[in-house]
Amino acid sequence: MPTSEVILTENIRGLGAEADIVKVKRGYARNFLLPKGKAYEVTPVTLKRINQLKAKRAQREGEERNAAEEIARKINKLTLNLTLETGATGKAFGSITVKDLEDALKKELPNANIERHAIQLERPIKETGTHEVPVKLYTDVTATLKVAVKSSSEQAAPTEPAAAPAADEKKGASKYAAKKKS
Repeated sequence: MPTSEVILTENIRGLGAEADIVKVKRGYARNFLLPKGKAYEVTPVTLKRINQLKAKRAQREGEERNAAEEIARKINKLTLNLTLETGATGKAFGSITVKDLEDALKKELPNANIERHAIQLERPIKETGTHEVPVKLYTDVTATLKVAVKSSSEQAAPTEPAAAPAADEKKGASKYAAKKKS
């Protein structure tokens, strides 16, 4: 197959990053990369332009790395409190998945754009307790997310005694209303 060399002007997944010189099939270069401005043909003039592309790439990568480090600091300080549906015996009726963690992170850190594949959960969480989940934000920037999982039956028990004083307050309020009327 005939190939041609091109200089990429932006990141293309599976092919390369900005300022990389790659060999691609001639038709791919002619019909897609060159017309869309995603690459330049390798010529003496465009080889001079490669330094500008490398500087642009270094600046973009620096900004992305700084943003990833900032998000990593926020994630390292964060503890997500999630509830797991369990029966009376403590057996889980489901699990906490990567999607659940992603949704909880989006609620806690709305400005951070954390994709699902960055959360490296080996298998869904099916036990209560504290779990640590790595989140890979950049090539060498990884944060540790703390997830505190509580049982739904544990949370139901404390709310019942808390509801009892509210009923007593209502009785007290009705006595007060009765005194006020008389």
